[in-house]
Amino acid sequence: MTAPRSVKAVALVAAALMLLVLGAALRPLFAPENHTQTAVLSETEIGFVHDMAAHHQQALFILARLSPDVDPAVTRLAQQIDDVQRTEIGVMLGWLRLAGVPPNSRTPMAWMEASPSGTGDSHHHPATPETEADAMPGMATTEELEKLSATRGLDAEVLFLQLMERHHRGGIAMAQVADTLLESGPVKQSARDMINSQSQESGLMTLMLGQRGAQPLH
Repeated sequence: MTAPRSVKAVALVAAALMLLVLGAALRPLFAPENHTQTAVLSETEIGFVHDMAAHHQQALFILARLSPDVDPAVTRLAQQIDDVQRTEIGVMLGWLRLAGVPPNSRTPMAWMEASPSGTGDSHHHPATPETEADAMPGMATTEELEKLSATRGLDAEVLFLQLMERHHRGGIAMAQVADTLLESGPVKQSARDMINSQSQESGLMTLMLGQRGAQPLH
């Protein structure tokens, strides 16, 4: 009788150990441990990336409406801007995918409320092309875009340079706020790169407008 009891006792101990191991393995499924997961992007970074991607999209709309008969120098500048902004849009959308958030913001410019200048939109409305144009600095109106589509030659060069230069100034203003609000990271560095590249292009467009007897828009 002793041997069977010993075998039975060993079996019970083994079963108990198996249950303990199984319970430890299943515990995270039913009672996840409370570990704090670091977010891929902060709320400010998400807001900036959302809005700057939308801002860049309108730059592509402006570029698409430039007449093909303009001065080759204007065409080269337009192509340069197109290449840079398409690349930056791709990077920003990639960040949003990594963060697991949708590509479009429902509260354009809300992230700028935290800035010292207080230039953010204080009214949180669902995003539409109209509200984005109203909220974001430097955006062209529908009427201006339609006018550019219908303009040719020198007039097209001047209007394009004016709209894009103003658009760049708006983008620079947004990037400067992001640079102020963010402490570090790739989004902050991207904002600084945008400030540098778009400031250079803005200066060039101002010079090209002067060569055509025109001034930037205000």
